[in-house]
Amino acid sequence: MQSSAAPNAIRTKKYQLEKNTFTGIALAKVWRKDWWMALIPLVLFLLPAVFSFSWWWVAGAILVTLIFVLLRSAQVMGVTQMEQGNPLFEKLSYEIDSRQILLKRNEREGMALTWDMIGSVERKGQAYLLWLKPPTDAQLPGGWRGWLAKNFQAPVFVMMPFRIFNNPNDIKLLESMLRRKELIA
Repeated sequence: MQSSAAPNAIRTKKYQLEKNTFTGIALAKVWRKDWWMALIPLVLFLLPAVFSFSWWWVAGAILVTLIFVLLRSAQVMGVTQMEQGNPLFEKLSYEIDSRQILLKRNEREGMALTWDMIGSVERKGQAYLLWLKPPTDAQLPGGWRGWLAKNFQAPVFVMMPFRIFNNPNDIKLLESMLRRKELIA
């Protein structure tokens, strides 16, 4: 853990994000943004059917599109199985101040998330979703691997339900902090 939180920091109760909740939200975000990518294999494999119609081309196009959708979904769901993703699904408490968000496993162990690591914040139902920024081009590998990594990223977020806050004033304080950081409208 880096430095400790300020004395006037917002402290929360412990919360554990369920893997199914993460998967559902992340898949919805991916398919809302990238739905059109599923049309690429469908159109490519239907093109031969335009010139020489056969149900085999149609069946092949549907099958390849279905495989693409399943592989992309499995990639997003894989975040829950990777060792690097384990901290997202542990029981953590948060200490939020103007410098950082401390994700604490216990009093001695945890990690700091600085505000510049957060790309945007979304209020979804009775929770805040803090979407982490994707890696920059300099952090990605070069060539086709970099292109794949950039275009097929799995979104990662931290979820803070309102029920983990100790009182409604903490929620208002967090919201004002998010507005000052220009992360939420």
